[in-house]
Amino acid sequence: MNFPGQQIGDFSVTAISDGFLSAPLDVLSNIDPAEAARLQHEAGVSAPSAIHINCYLIRSQSRTVLIDTGAGGFKQWGGKLQDNLRRAGVRPSDIDTVLLTHAHPDHIGGLLNSAGELSFPDAELVLHEQELSFWQNDIHLHRANERARGNFLLARQVFEQYRDRIRTFACEEVLPGISAQALPGHTAGHCGFRVQSNDQELLIWGDIVHFPHLQISRPEVSIAFDLDPHLAAATRMRLLDIVSADQLLIAGMHLGEEGFVRIIRAGNHYRLVSKQR
Repeated sequence: MNFPGQQIGDFSVTAISDGFLSAPLDVLSNIDPAEAARLQHEAGVSAPSAIHINCYLIRSQSRTVLIDTGAGGFKQWGGKLQDNLRRAGVRPSDIDTVLLTHAHPDHIGGLLNSAGELSFPDAELVLHEQELSFWQNDIHLHRANERARGNFLLARQVFEQYRDRIRTFACEEVLPGISAQALPGHTAGHCGFRVQSNDQELLIWGDIVHFPHLQISRPEVSIAFDLDPHLAAATRMRLLDIVSADQLLIAGMHLGEEGFVRIIRAGNHYRLVSKQR
């Protein structure tokens, strides 16, 4: 089975699908749900409420790295990562590092199996220091609504299971050739990862968008999952300007099954262009 992939210098980067989650379009702000549905249909999206979940496998001569782990079946979301890794010729024990863009359930659910055990027993778990401290803060937990409280409990379960394997960072080079970039607004420590080798570069931008055909053309549109919707929108607008000007190759957890895109600016508007193998 062929998966979408790009060669970035010495790094092979592969998009590995975990499947889908579903969210009603009324979780979006600054757009009417009917207008959102119309734009989704115009973009050829057959299931307007479906959000695809990507994880990214990065291989070099010395490392096998996974960026995010999908939902792992949490709330019946996703759960296809392990099967797809096997199809890509990768065993769980091959993964030496898991990098997290952030700790929402559709990014950390795959870290544990159905028995609550480590899915990647030999991996170091690496995440932003603010992300770890946020989910472990009891004040934030007590302020959370019922939906968000479940997110806290899952994050704490994951961190407890990986407690001897956790390393935190503050947006810097986290592995040779892979640097973290702060992308604030979605969560307390939401970040992307820049992969750089031999004058080639890729930005894996995490959850800058959830509905790409909507939020790239209308970057002011935020989602209820954003901790700070206004900051998330500002980060998205700034980043779209940068990556379109620099013609930077982009990967993202919710960019669709093709896995890799470029962003083009036309006047004051942006659109995505698929970048297949």
